Amino acid sequence: MVRQLRRTGREAPAAAPSPTWYERRGKRALDLAGAVVLLIALWPVLAGVAVAVRIVLGAPVLFRQSRVGRGGAAFTLYKFRTMKTDRRVRAERRAQDRARDRAGDRRKTHKSTADPRHTPLGRFLRRSSLDELPQLWNVVRGDMSLVGPRPELTEVVDRYGLREHPRHRVRPGLTGRWQVSARGDGLLHEHVDVDLAYVARITLLRDLAILLATPAAVLRRTGS
Repeated sequence: MVRQLRRTGREAPAAAPSPTWYERRGKRALDLAGAVVLLIALWPVLAGVAVAVRIVLGAPVLFRQSRVGRGGAAFTLYKFRTMKTDRRVRAERRAQDRARDRAGDRRKTHKSTADPRHTPLGRFLRRSSLDELPQLWNVVRGDMSLVGPRPELTEVVDRYGLREHPRHRVRPGLTGRWQVSARGDGLLHEHVDVDLAYVARITLLRDLAILLATPAAVLRRTGS
């Protein structure tokens, strides 16, 4: 896996192709307009989820995590919190992490239903992708795009020296080719070829097609 990531980074052209007008101006305009409209349209949902998280899980309502964005720069990604944080659960989680570290499987932990931090509310938010809605604010801020490669954890990027990887030539996306593909249930870093194919050719029609395919992809995972 690590070899695949490094190889794809090395084999990419040293210089990125000249960006089109859509990449330079149109994509950001679409992002800003779309994110603002969605935030306004979905504010009752956002408010309802925030209240539910506050009642069931307590404060804080939002989960913040460092991810890598365009140009290899780190930014703070926002999600609704979906897991417990009490001391006993954290201790049990650390024990599980140590066991998975020994097995080389820690990256899959957050998807495991056996994780003691999970709650029925949290599982529902993850399956329905409602926990991702606060990232619309990341789009408004310019950290992310509506469509693009999924932002990777800074610790993973730094571990493998991938700040200059070609997937970081563009803003990461709230949705993208990897997320709506059949491989979207796998691990992101194992399917970096999907990101590179997207970065190589960004067009308005492709972005619109991915946006239109996203609800169906979310429903497929909700029903699984």
